[in-house]
Amino acid sequence: MTKMKTAKQMERHLKGISNHYRIGILLLVAARGGITLEDIVEMIGANEKTIGEHTRRLYQAGLLNKKHRGKFVEHTLSPYGKTFVLFLQSFQKT
Repeated sequence: MTKMKTAKQMERHLKGISNHYRIGILLLVAARGGITLEDIVEMIGANEKTIGEHTRRLYQAGLLNKKHRGKFVEHTLSPYGKTFVLFLQSFQKT
């Protein structure tokens, strides 16, 4: 049986995607899992500090996973991140 999320828990995830950069990052990570911050910056075309802050917020919201590989950090979607990407993709098409 699946445990229902509280309104506060859902708010945490929804606030996590409440920015156009964060939405773009989630969609990019979904398309190219295991992507580094440097690759995200290059593909989105924004400042590294800005993108770093947005990936940090996505991580705190439980939507991204981070894995350290030497001096780089790879970003992948968490299970909740995958759910939100499916929602965003379906929302994008309507």
